[in-house]
Amino acid sequence: MMHKLGVIIISWCLWLPAQAKVAEYQLENGMQIVVLENHRAPVVAHQVWYRVGSNYEPGGLTGISHMLEHMMFKDTTTLKTGEFSKRVSQMGGEQNAFTSSDVTAYYQIIGKQHLEAVMALEADRMRNMIVKDDEFFKERDVVAEERRWRTDDKPGSILYEQFMAAAFVNSPQHSPTVGWMTDIQHYQPQDVRDWYQKWYAPNNAILVVVGDVEPKQVLALAQKYYGPLKPETIQPPKPQIEIPQVGERRITIKGATKEPSMIMGFHVPSLLTAEQPEEVYALSVLSSVLDGDDSARLTQLIRGSQVATSVGAGYDETSRLSTLFLFNGSPATGHTLKDLEASIWQAIQKLQDEPISASELERVLAQSEAQYVFHQDSLESQAMVLGSLVTKGLPADTFEHWIENLRKVTPTQVQAVAKKYFSPDVVTVGELLPNGQEAKAGANQITMGGSVH
Repeated sequence: MMHKLGVIIISWCLWLPAQAKVAEYQLENGMQIVVLENHRAPVVAHQVWYRVGSNYEPGGLTGISHMLEHMMFKDTTTLKTGEFSKRVSQMGGEQNAFTSSDVTAYYQIIGKQHLEAVMALEADRMRNMIVKDDEFFKERDVVAEERRWRTDDKPGSILYEQFMAAAFVNSPQHSPTVGWMTDIQHYQPQDVRDWYQKWYAPNNAILVVVGDVEPKQVLALAQKYYGPLKPETIQPPKPQIEIPQVGERRITIKGATKEPSMIMGFHVPSLLTAEQPEEVYALSVLSSVLDGDDSARLTQLIRGSQVATSVGAGYDETSRLSTLFLFNGSPATGHTLKDLEASIWQAIQKLQDEPISASELERVLAQSEAQYVFHQDSLESQAMVLGSLVTKGLPADTFEHWIENLRKVTPTQVQAVAKKYFSPDVVTVGELLPNGQEAKAGANQITMGGSVH
């Protein structure tokens, strides 16, 4: 079965209704507001996004954004620990939060009649959180245990973490979103208080509301609850631009896994870092040519040559910093990691030697349009798209025009980016080998990117 990489953060929730109109406002305190009407059901997705994630963190405090996310469900000046979640539950709503490399977000799905109530709750914890020492140390243990469960007990996740640390030398992408264990164990309550005070301010936040609402209604409520909050002086971290890669990087680790696995990666631009944005769309098409359905080229390594039991490729087109185009997989019985890597290189070589066919290009576009239709049904997905784009500084209508831009991609452009970015001199390879110990369930599972509360 194909193992699709989890790094394609946006692709699962990519598309907005073509006819939808996004209303955008800004409060006097700097808070941005994005509203998308969808009147299919009396339901609303309410989300608050902060421009802060693991890529903002200094050494010694890796993962502090994620730790703060946990503390946001504790005390405020008006609520006791756990009361936020209890109130949302009493409304019949669903709620959660996540931290990624670029952002931290809090979200609720509720009946439209409860929009004002959740807005009041979220505005309260934006500036009124209280970090009690006893609650902090209990939650620090929870976060440490989460890291053990999500990463330390899963050799596949350790492989990904060590692979990223090798692929990024001086960029913030070097460190995991959940943080290194030694950093977690040395957090102090004041670290979270300082991080909260610095980043959780209205002028560093974006409110996204999607559902059965009128934009002016949302604006009026936002002015009432978020408007009185004082802004903060926000000093973005200094640039830490990844140094050029000047040769192959390769790591090998061993763990309690039944089968070996591997990750290969190449530095590529995102929409936020590209000098030529058309290359991003060409790389996106290339990704879908390799992976995505039974007709994808890498699938033939499973069903055709039977070299692999799993193989995939992926790419995060909207990463705030420079990113990677990734391949991963496990060899089939009777084959080795070397065989799998050679087969992936053959697939790359074919992309570099021959333009993709018109039928392949049309297949990719048809898949994208199908995703477009599918995701119109999810308020949460639409809100996630908007929040992710606006928080990173991309226009809210970026993906409204996504298919239009994909349709401009030519086979020659796909061939050109394959030649430009995929070279043995700039590849990073991570290999995981069995250490002979009994493998636990999910040992090869790879945890990438953000952490959900």
